[in-house]
Amino acid sequence: MKNIYTHLAQKLKEKLPLALATIIETKGSTPQVTGASALFSSKGLLEGTLGGGILEADAQKKALRALKEKTSFLSLFSLKEDVSSKEGLLCGGDVRILIDASPEKYKDVFRVLSRSLRQRKPGILAVFINEHPEEKASLLRFWIEKKERYGTEFEKQFSFFQEEIKDVFGQGKPRLLKIRDNILPGKAMNNLLFLEPVFPLPQLLIAGAGHVGHALAHLGSLLNFEVIVIDDRPEFANEERLPDADQIIVDDIAKAVGKFPISSDTYVVIVTRGHRHDAAALRACISSEAAYIGMIGSVRKVELMRKEFLEEGWATLRQFGRVHAPIGLPIQSETVEEIAVSIAAQLVQVRSQIQGKTKESK
Repeated sequence: MKNIYTHLAQKLKEKLPLALATIIETKGSTPQVTGASALFSSKGLLEGTLGGGILEADAQKKALRALKEKTSFLSLFSLKEDVSSKEGLLCGGDVRILIDASPEKYKDVFRVLSRSLRQRKPGILAVFINEHPEEKASLLRFWIEKKERYGTEFEKQFSFFQEEIKDVFGQGKPRLLKIRDNILPGKAMNNLLFLEPVFPLPQLLIAGAGHVGHALAHLGSLLNFEVIVIDDRPEFANEERLPDADQIIVDDIAKAVGKFPISSDTYVVIVTRGHRHDAAALRACISSEAAYIGMIGSVRKVELMRKEFLEEGWATLRQFGRVHAPIGLPIQSETVEEIAVSIAAQLVQVRSQIQGKTKESK
């Protein structure tokens, strides 16, 4: 799923009534984590998920009521139904969901958030919440882009929460704070601050828009990658054929790979139409700091290419050793779709390993 706030910013341009539901707190076993969001219209779910099943159905009812009454809610949903419930077993935990009935009030916040993500800049979506009787709520949103130093506006609104904001950036996890001060008008039962870190999606750079590249672009989008496809053939690299790609580059493959700003958050997959193009694309990125580089090909082809790269001085032994080639997990894949699945599985595996190491170092 692509970032829901980017989707919301686009939807707000259509000026349709929308309700944004966000899980701000969980206790016990729940179908989704804190920060999970879903976007609803009067016709039902548009984007995102709160975990599906009974919880999402109940939240949708509350969202439709919020749209009808133009009232935001902060509701507690209990998942502790009896095992004899006709709906079946539930998780057994509790979920607090904030349902914003008027996200259009903060269209500028979501617009700036989307711009930050396009520029590959993370930030925190901060929401001040006043909890009122009968589950009603009022709220105020801010976008805090991660910077080395913050100006007076930040100091004015968030000077008391600098340590918490630093911690949220460091841990990469949302945090709900109960605060003393009320910055919103009106008396409230509770004053809360929800800090949600929002990061750019990792980039999946696919060199080659053939059959495997086409299938992988779809899987990569489903797996929360920002998908970029490069090919020199416009009949292969176009929006109609690659509807799941976020960016399509029609250019010489090696040249385009070399010009692309590959970072430690970029996953490069080389699946061009031939050995010569594969080698050129690999040469263009093998010395980069990419999180992952994978290249399609047989064991013999990879060994011949390895020998050439080392003899010509195009790569060190260490650089070639980090290339996943032959590409993909060994699942005995044969068809195009199976090959794409094996590559996608390896991407998820490497991404999880990197994220795990990052968490351990914090």
